[in-house]
Amino acid sequence: MRKYILLLLFCTLGLSASAQFWRKKPKPAPPVVLEAVQTQPVITFNTTINTSAQNIHGVDLPRSVYNLELAEEVVLKEAKHNMRFRIYNLASYNFSDLAALYLQQNRFSEAKWYLLQSNAIARQAENTRHLLDNLFVLADIKTTIGEIPLAMVDLQEAHDIAMAKGMQTDLTAIDKKIKYLQTNKIAAVKAELRYAEAVEIANSKTPIN
Repeated sequence: MRKYILLLLFCTLGLSASAQFWRKKPKPAPPVVLEAVQTQPVITFNTTINTSAQNIHGVDLPRSVYNLELAEEVVLKEAKHNMRFRIYNLASYNFSDLAALYLQQNRFSEAKWYLLQSNAIARQAENTRHLLDNLFVLADIKTTIGEIPLAMVDLQEAHDIAMAKGMQTDLTAIDKKIKYLQTNKIAAVKAELRYAEAVEIANSKTPIN
């Protein structure tokens, strides 16, 4: 009798242990925050000097306003984090990315401001590659909005840096852009002179009452 009782007890304990072993473990909660960040638009900023007069930034970004706002929020958060913890080099790239976002929306004043902040950090960190890219984009922005003399200042700084560092490929692209602006500036001045001369001739032929 005792033997049967022990056998029954053993079987009961064995089944209980087996049930504990085979019970499915609960699935961990999905990383909602991480997934939300990962699904944001990927921002890429052109790191190659762009010589196209039609494309002033070469940024591959989503076109919808909603996605641009989401991207702006993500990059701003990252920039604030990097500045707070003094990760300045990464913050410099964050500012460039923000400038790219604002360029996508033709918000030139904001784009210029963030590029200037990025440049300040790039100069201090001696990040020549990033500084040159920013200066070239700045020059394109200023050219687009008609600030030709200021664009020339940025290109001249980029020229001096490329010359000092022996960056021949960049120097060639910069010189080409400077020549382009100089040629168009001269053409614009000649056009203004021709217009003024035509107005003066027209006025001289107008009878005076």
